[in-house]
Amino acid sequence: MTDQSPREVARQIAAKCAGVGILRIMEVCGTHTVSLYRHGIKAMLPDNLRLISGPGCPVCVSAQGYIDAACGLARRPGVVVCSYGDMMRVPGRTGTLQGRRAEGADVRVVYSALDAVEAAKTQPDREVVFIAIGFETTVAGHAAAVLTAQEQDLRNFSLLTAQKRVVPAMLALLAAGDVPIDGFVCPGHVSVIIGSKAYMEVVERYHKPCVVAGFEPVQMLSALLLLVEQTIAGEARLENVYPQAVEDDGNRVARRMIEEVFEPAAAAWRAIGSIPDSGLVLRESYRRFDALERFQLTIGPDYDPPGCRCGDVIQGKVAPEDCTLFGDSCTPTRPVGPCMVSSEGTCAAAFKYGGGSQPSRGRQKPGHVSWAPRN
Repeated sequence: MTDQSPREVARQIAAKCAGVGILRIMEVCGTHTVSLYRHGIKAMLPDNLRLISGPGCPVCVSAQGYIDAACGLARRPGVVVCSYGDMMRVPGRTGTLQGRRAEGADVRVVYSALDAVEAAKTQPDREVVFIAIGFETTVAGHAAAVLTAQEQDLRNFSLLTAQKRVVPAMLALLAAGDVPIDGFVCPGHVSVIIGSKAYMEVVERYHKPCVVAGFEPVQMLSALLLLVEQTIAGEARLENVYPQAVEDDGNRVARRMIEEVFEPAAAAWRAIGSIPDSGLVLRESYRRFDALERFQLTIGPDYDPPGCRCGDVIQGKVAPEDCTLFGDSCTPTRPVGPCMVSSEGTCAAAFKYGGGSQPSRGRQKPGHVSWAPRN
């Protein structure tokens, strides 16, 4: 199947979809979302096959209270905040990490958690806090950083965690039942770590087909073809069109490292609320690296800026164009919500590449945001 061209696979999908009702497939990975937009895959598909973007962007699903806590830490004297670049411009109630840096705070963009460990090692008189967001793909690196910090007996390194697990979020969306989903394109990067078998609970409990895919157009289209075939036949199986990278049990070494340092716990997701066992927090034996305890922090309530529908976008309830702020008051240069900030955000992808030729869910009239954080 992968020897075919994208157009050939798209024609097979169209032929399978002819004469059937609307089919709704969710891609759960932010990288998939961007690739679908970038390669114009939506424009290749029949109108009755609807692609829905799910909560696959770790920046986008981080609750606003967490953003506020990170910005608050940056204001503390003697604290160095290290963050991935995408988090720098996410607006909180009182501004952004980028704004804190402009005010003189020591906020640094890093490419891995180990960069933050190195900063703590070279500046023992400063408290270094790493803003630890991400799904299982990046959590393995966070675990390695904690183990390194423990081995080096660093007393000035900690994590402010908002780490997430993919499968509990998928189960929560299906349990809510307010977004029709016929099947899932499962994330490639995360599946390298957790393995394809991790999605069996989705298949068995909710009878929803799942196909693990990579990020090339023909792979994503091949996954969609399999999902269409299963849905039309009333079947639900787990399949993997990315076997060169994803094994049934995933990366055992990375999984053992994650399990050594972190344990599942309830976690707050933007607009969705708390999902049981959907987060990964430090185990008791590594709790001294927890910034929440070290700085006696409390994560405040979640909220959305007025008019922002990022929370609905990440749940697949609306398309970016359905938000009155999209492209008007909310753009990549002046984002209101994280879906327009992150490089994996659905709104940013839709703004940059366009939505393809699939039916719009109803663009509303442009609006203006009255809430604007101070940078």
